Amino acid sequence: MVSGLESIQLGTVILIVVAGLAAGWVDAVVGGGGLIQLPAMLLVPGISPVQALATNKMGSIFGTTTSAVTYYRRVRPDLRTALPMAVIAMAGSYGGAVLAANLPASVFKPIIVAALIAVALFTAFRPNVGELTRLRHSGHRHYVVACLIGGVIGFYDGLIGPGTGSFLIIALVSAMGYAFLEASAKAKIVNMATNAGALLFFIPHGAVLWGLGLLLGMANMAGGYIGARTAVKQGNKFIRIVFLAVVGALIVKLGSDVWQDNFA
Repeated sequence: MVSGLESIQLGTVILIVVAGLAAGWVDAVVGGGGLIQLPAMLLVPGISPVQALATNKMGSIFGTTTSAVTYYRRVRPDLRTALPMAVIAMAGSYGGAVLAANLPASVFKPIIVAALIAVALFTAFRPNVGELTRLRHSGHRHYVVACLIGGVIGFYDGLIGPGTGSFLIIALVSAMGYAFLEASAKAKIVNMATNAGALLFFIPHGAVLWGLGLLLGMANMAGGYIGARTAVKQGNKFIRIVFLAVVGALIVKLGSDVWQDNFA
């Protein structure tokens, strides 16, 4: 069993802990913590992209589980929607992880950047969106839409990862009509399942660096707890502002990746 801590300098360990704490907070509020955490993982000497992605999932599942429990205790999201969505998302994430081991993520990045820009514009120019829960679907259609969202975004999480929580929140707000706080609570339950789905593939293939993943997980757990409490206390407007900031950062990061992959 490889811990991943054998050759890391103290400064890098501290940076990873700080990144895990910050990522846990961001993930709990609006998602997108992988934007902070995954680049920090890539600073580990000799780590491969698949190991970084797998160990990132190991750390993230601690944070998403903690924030999901915290949200549930304070917001009481409807589990009749969240649980089926989470099961489908877990299966999608497993499939994405299988593809991640065989296909470069650069193939999908231009599509993701375009989707993020659309999401940012939609949220910025509709200031009232996500203030109140006004469900757009009822009956079986409601659950079908929820499961479709879970499957598609779960697949993305297993394949690439960063921004999964943000995609889940905007889909729950725009396609289903939830308020930001309710959407964040449901997104954490689903995101916990997508992390588990990816790990079901990565762990048997020996891609997880256990010591590093557990260290990251402890930091992520602390950040997730603080972030969930902050989001519940501050409410929908605060979540919307942080959401736009994180989506903007994701556009810059993934956009620069696309530029380097195709034009540098």
